[in-house]
Amino acid sequence: MIKRLCVFCGSSPGAKPEYVAAATAVGTYMAKKGIGLVYGGGRVGLMGAVADAALAAGGEVLGVIPQALFEKEIAHPGLTQLCVVGSMHERKAHMADLSDAFMALPGGFGTFEELFEVITWSQLGVHRKAFGLLNTLGFYNELLSFCDTAMNEKFINPVDRQLVLANAEPEKLVDILSVHQVPASTKWLKVAET
Repeated sequence: MIKRLCVFCGSSPGAKPEYVAAATAVGTYMAKKGIGLVYGGGRVGLMGAVADAALAAGGEVLGVIPQALFEKEIAHPGLTQLCVVGSMHERKAHMADLSDAFMALPGGFGTFEELFEVITWSQLGVHRKAFGLLNTLGFYNELLSFCDTAMNEKFINPVDRQLVLANAEPEKLVDILSVHQVPASTKWLKVAET
């Protein structure tokens, strides 16, 4: 059972109300299950929605935000704890240290960068923490297909492809991540034999 789940997501609410509804469902369900939320510390977009929902349901919410973003007044004022760090690199490392698993909701380039980094860390054995995509409205369908293409073309090992879980239902994905055993990565680099 995980104690804290790191959620990566957009600082925008997205084009459709289902994205905010899914973020709200994640935050509410995590609090109901006693799982603390670790996230980027913002009050806007899906970030604000997931934090507000967890707080409203009585959950623990830990935000990690770089000083530069804090100064632009997008930090959430009502969190259980807000940690201000010096850089984006420090932010991601601290969020990972605080968390037992990771989830990515819909988002943009920042979300993509965060999700690929934690998957890579798992592949390389830096951590053994579960990762899942909340595939609201099929948002991540093309990304999942691309992962399959990379596996079929032998750039991703089949066991490593299993590092990326996905589900469209917020509660179901939280439950999956709570019990998932991360597969042991295979040797990721094979040197041609001479």
